[in-house]
Amino acid sequence: MRLSAPVFQLKRSAKSLSRKENISLNLALDCIAKKEGFQSWSLLAARVSASRSSNELELLSRLTPGDLVLLGARPRQGKTMTGLKLIVTAIKDGRQGFFYTLEYTLKDVLNRLEEIDVNPATLADNFKLDTSDNICAPYIIDQLQSVPCGTVIVIDYLQLLDQKRQNPKLSTQVSELKSFACKAGLIVVLITQIDRTYDLSGKSHPDISDVRLPNPIDLTLFTKTCFLHNGEIQFQTVV
Repeated sequence: MRLSAPVFQLKRSAKSLSRKENISLNLALDCIAKKEGFQSWSLLAARVSASRSSNELELLSRLTPGDLVLLGARPRQGKTMTGLKLIVTAIKDGRQGFFYTLEYTLKDVLNRLEEIDVNPATLADNFKLDTSDNICAPYIIDQLQSVPCGTVIVIDYLQLLDQKRQNPKLSTQVSELKSFACKAGLIVVLITQIDRTYDLSGKSHPDISDVRLPNPIDLTLFTKTCFLHNGEIQFQTVV
C-alpha cells in the first residue's frame, strides 16, 4: 500500500477540506480516502493500522539496549511521528518511553498523538513527556538514572541540544549519551534535520552524509540510522 502522503498529512488535508467546503470532518475524511483508492476513511485507517503495527514492531525489534539511533528526514516527512510511534510500540511491549522535545509544546505533542490515534491516557505512567528549555545530555542523563533496561528515549532534536551557550558542545553531548545508553542498556533515538541540499541529490532516501551539522560531531558514535522519505523507511546499522 502506497499513500500519496503520510496519514497525519492526509488528516490535515481533510480538516482543511472540511473548513473550506463547510462539510463534516467525517465526510471530508471519506473524500480524501477515495482519492487514495479506498471507499471510506475507515477502510484506509484499518489498512494503515495493520501496516503500521508491523512496521513499528519491525523497527523496535531491530534496536537493542545500548543503541544510539539517528532518525532523520526532511520537514513534513513524519520523523517526529515515527519517534512517537516507536515509543508507543515500546510501551505496548511492556517498556517505558520518554520523549524530550525542544521543538514542540505539550499541546503539539498531544495533537500528534491524536493524529496517530493514540489516547495519551492509555499510556499511563509509562510515557514521560518533557518540553523543558533545559533539555541537553546532562539534564536527560540525570533524569534517567533509575529507568529499566530497554527503555526507549526519543530526543527532538539533535541540532537544538547546544542552542544554549552554557550547554556542553554537541559532540560532547552525543558522546555522553552514547556512553550512558551503553552503560544503562537504553535505546536512545536522536531526531535530526536533513540538509536541504538532499532535495537536489536525486537519492531515494537521505543518508548519514545528508545530516545537517552546524557544529561538527562524530556520526560514527551512532549504532543505527533510520531515514524517512515519502512514507518509506531506510534502516541501517552503522559500520
